[in-house]
Order: sequence, then C-alpha cells, then structure tokens
Amino acid sequence: MTNQVGIDMNSDSDGDDLLQYNPNRLLDTLIENLRLKNDAALSRALEVAPPVISKIRHHRLPVGASLLIRMHEVSDLSIRDLRYLMGDRRNKFRISDKQFKPKEGEPQA
Repeated sequence: MTNQVGIDMNSDSDGDDLLQYNPNRLLDTLIENLRLKNDAALSRALEVAPPVISKIRHHRLPVGASLLIRMHEVSDLSIRDLRYLMGDRRNKFRISDKQFKPKEGEPQA
C-alpha cells in the first residue's frame, strides 16, 4: 500500500533510515508539499513560534499531538502518514492504568 506521500508502507526495503525517529524528514516533506521556502514559513503556516520548529529539528522537543493534528489540517496528509514520515511505526498506543487511578491517601472529588 502506498500512502499519500508516495511511500510504500508495506515494504521493508526502505532501509533503517525510515525506521528511526527523524522529525527533519517530516518537516522537510511538509515544506515541500506546502511549497514553502523555509522553517519560518512553515512556522507561520502551522501557527507556532519559529523556535518550536527549530527545537523539533534539533531533537530538543518532540512533535506533540496538537502539532501533529495541526500538520494534518494544513497539509491534508493523514496522521498515519505524518507519523510514518517521522519514523513512528507503533500500531497501538498503550496507556498505563496507573495514570487514571488516584494516589493512595488522596481524597476523591
């Protein structure tokens, strides 16, 4: 199956470079697809501060859910394709049941 950006998602022949987390590939693809000049133009299109894009490029800030949704809205690429470009291959997200339990000794509302 080929996604919207032309990547065969069933093929393992792409090598290890597509399997590793690399937000630069995602940002570069967005710049290309939206026909923008640089990261500053991308930050304006995504309505985020320019340092956010810089921090993502330098692996100091992860791509958050709200930014991923904004990228989807602006680019019309699916969330799955955006995650794939970034190197995120997880099929399921698991949340610990401990996150939803109150701490012992805390009064319940």
